[in-house]
Amino acid sequence: MQWLVHGEQTVWSSPWLRVSRLDVEQPDGQRVGYDAVRLSDVAAVVVTDAEERVLLLWRHRFLTDTWAWELPMGIVEPGETPAEAGAREVEEETGWRPGPLTELIRSQPGAGIMDCTHHVYRATSAAYVGEPVERNESDRIEWLPLADVPGLIARQEIVSGITLLGLQQTLLQATKAVESPAQ
Repeated sequence: MQWLVHGEQTVWSSPWLRVSRLDVEQPDGQRVGYDAVRLSDVAAVVVTDAEERVLLLWRHRFLTDTWAWELPMGIVEPGETPAEAGAREVEEETGWRPGPLTELIRSQPGAGIMDCTHHVYRATSAAYVGEPVERNESDRIEWLPLADVPGLIARQEIVSGITLLGLQQTLLQATKAVESPAQ
């Protein structure tokens, strides 16, 4: 049951976000106007170390007026791969340069209304390179035990969708590795 797009008009835009009105034909043949958000892709990185700690930022999100732990993350800039964006964001926001990145998981958080893809990577090492250059992201940057993550989630100290997805996938992979060790 595929919907057909007959046209699109920009209602409002900024460098990373566009609100559009689409002329779509539903599978039953009815044509309707459909509002959509065209948002730049986002990259995040789960950085862990040999002590099984994860690098997180304690952030205030003014739109929801909430504080919570988040992964380093940001918009994928034009001409940049999601992995490059993730590595750049880690360094800018935390002052740590991540080791090699591997793709952890990818999601489309609102595919019915938004076309953004969230790319989450994993790095199992990082080197401290200095103070963060992005001073408006967080006032606390900490390495927290990965084992504490379920409790942080239960207490709603982690609520960001991309952060939840990345950390839960990391924990799931760790559980699978313990349950079926390499032979």
